[in-house]
Amino acid sequence: MSFAILTDTTRCTGCERCVDACVEINHLSSDMRYRWREPDGLNGARYTSVVHEPGDHYVRLQCRHCLEPACAAVCPVGALHKTADGPVVYDREICMGCRYCMMACPYEIPRYMWEKNFPYISKCTMCYEAMRRGDIDQPACTKACPEEATVFFTSREEALDEARRRIADNPGVYFSNRIWGEHQVGGTSVLYLSEVNLDDVFGPRYGSLGDEPYPHATERILSTVPATFVSACAVMAGTYLFLRRRDRVMEEEGRGKVPPSSSQRSEPEDGGEA
Repeated sequence: MSFAILTDTTRCTGCERCVDACVEINHLSSDMRYRWREPDGLNGARYTSVVHEPGDHYVRLQCRHCLEPACAAVCPVGALHKTADGPVVYDREICMGCRYCMMACPYEIPRYMWEKNFPYISKCTMCYEAMRRGDIDQPACTKACPEEATVFFTSREEALDEARRRIADNPGVYFSNRIWGEHQVGGTSVLYLSEVNLDDVFGPRYGSLGDEPYPHATERILSTVPATFVSACAVMAGTYLFLRRRDRVMEEEGRGKVPPSSSQRSEPEDGGEA
């Protein structure tokens, strides 16, 4: 079982009830007025937001809960990890505040609570703990949506099937009949359908992410580190020994311990043997 969410922007009216429900269930503070304002609406007090696009298009943003999350792969203490049910959750009790997850996330989702004296990372967890306790049967955001613009599924395959059904039932409506998140960076548990190109909404970086999971690319690069390290050490050691020997020879020549070369020997005195 792998939980999933399908967000269909053609049905979204921008009411932001999903945002209000997220704030309520996660006991988030009122929206902070930072000195700078993050244009996508996500911050330490908002796990989800609705971006208003020209032409009355609305796109809800949240953590994509990647099938192979880069944030969890780079976390040195395991504060972020992917559960067996799919959501990527965060444990602030062991977080060391390195913010590697912020740099690694291909969707730039994790945010830092800059306004706090003791800041933490903040991101959507798909209400996983509340569902696990039995407090709710689905994420608060999906339950609050009156238009079923964002829908919860207990299986990612069911979400994909529903997305394909909507595409088949509405020819020409969805942009390139594309399901965003089906393959990008190995696939995500939060999928999107839209009548507009979401690459333009998510940013220019999104269109070049590719389908390879980020942890795979990192593992491939890091696998070359030992050989590179050994080679670099060998070169540095060789250079050091060469320079050390050169300096020793120059020092001994300066003290007269090393006979001068034949080209440096003085000419014999008159009458002496050649």
